[in-house]
Amino acid sequence: MSTPAPVRIGVAGALGRMGRAVAAVTRARSGADLGSLFDRAERAGESIDGVTLTGLEQALAASDAIIDFSTPAASVALAQAAAARGDPALVIGTTGLSEADLAAIAEASRRVAIVRSGNFSLGVNMLMGLVEQAARALGETDWDIEVFEAHHRRKVDAPSGTALMLGEAAARGRDVALETVAVRARDGITGPRPVGAIGFSVMRAGGIIGEHSVTFAADEEIITLAHSARDRSLFAKGALSAALWAADKPPGLYDMMDVLGFTAQI
Repeated sequence: MSTPAPVRIGVAGALGRMGRAVAAVTRARSGADLGSLFDRAERAGESIDGVTLTGLEQALAASDAIIDFSTPAASVALAQAAAARGDPALVIGTTGLSEADLAAIAEASRRVAIVRSGNFSLGVNMLMGLVEQAARALGETDWDIEVFEAHHRRKVDAPSGTALMLGEAAARGRDVALETVAVRARDGITGPRPVGAIGFSVMRAGGIIGEHSVTFAADEEIITLAHSARDRSLFAKGALSAALWAADKPPGLYDMMDVLGFTAQI
């Protein structure tokens, strides 16, 4: 019986912190082959850890799946280029995507398999299910919801993609649209907290990899559900698992619940 050929993994944003982490876990993973690294077009031809950076078209041709932690504009361009070819599969972990960006990625998923998530951690995806369940059980009249997140000083978007995912989970539990109840900033004389609001609090400092918590606060008691990331490789490992899963999947827009093979029991 022949051994299946390794899945060729391309890494977008290869010069970034997450790109380097993805490349490292790919090198160490059985069944995966680091097919190509690429970043901004002007960096093509440079060498990183003994691998020469390619251009976008070369990376598309040399990959069965590409993992992308870059910028919204670069992610949209990658999705559109892959859709034009009909391959490869994509895993997009870029945050700060606008509604227009999300619509463009969804359109591209009609031609290629795309796994998009704000967080590739198993623990965070489990946390989402718990938050939705708690929000459904704890009524808005008595229980306020606050999402807190902390990241390193270099992160450029806020709230984080993971915080917004947790806010969406809470909103689903209460059967409301997040955009109608989200409070993302407080400054000055804000007045009392609106009933049913889902608040967001943000910290940017030092080298924090990722801290997320969701607090349910009543007058008499407080419940906090939390997740702490200790090593950036956990996100890279999750993204690589998603890429290996997506490489042979039909076109469609998927998330980590699809990759993990389960739906949270809410």
